[in-house]
Amino acid sequence: MKLYLVPTPIGNLEDITLRAIRVLGEVDGILAEDTRNSGQLLKHLNISKPLYSHHAHNEHTGVPGVIKMLKEGKSLALISDAGTPGISDPGYLLVKACVDNGIEVESLPGATAFVPALVNSGFPTDRFVYEGFLPHKKGRQTRWKALAEEDRTIVLYESPHRLVKALEQIMEFISADRLVMVGRELSKMHEQMVRGTATEVLAYFTAHPDKVRGEIVIVIAGK
Repeated sequence: MKLYLVPTPIGNLEDITLRAIRVLGEVDGILAEDTRNSGQLLKHLNISKPLYSHHAHNEHTGVPGVIKMLKEGKSLALISDAGTPGISDPGYLLVKACVDNGIEVESLPGATAFVPALVNSGFPTDRFVYEGFLPHKKGRQTRWKALAEEDRTIVLYESPHRLVKALEQIMEFISADRLVMVGRELSKMHEQMVRGTATEVLAYFTAHPDKVRGEIVIVIAGK
């Protein structure tokens, strides 16, 4: 019995590793954030395995059932729609339950959005803080105020419809002159990195609303 955490491509399907393909082909079943999306990936890889839904809305109630399957001797792989399970995606609760129950967990290295954005930013990478998605409402300003004092490089995720607001809040709570890089559609055909001060990056996306789309990573220079 073993749980495998298997990263999947964040865009370019060539970014899946040979080891990930082998593991997905060997396990007894696959836990997927969205079985439809994962079904398309597995079809592309010529892999046919039972798929079980495991996402943010059912992971609390679903973990006991997964633990039961693992204790019965099954090997399972956990995948998200894109990237590494547990990084702003379901995974933590299941991994904790496996650890608590003495079930082996093997995490494969692989695709994740914040690492290529961080190293592409040109900001220091020896020390950084990963914030994931900031709260939408309650606690959001508090987080910005704390990050304003952060001297490490800051990495966070944002949705397209909140990108302009996030850049405005960087100007408000951190500094209009703080250097920022916005990376979008990483590893995909329309990958783009926009660099400059918070003011300059905001001006760019305000002038080019057609570019406010796709998966977005914001990297902010430390204080």
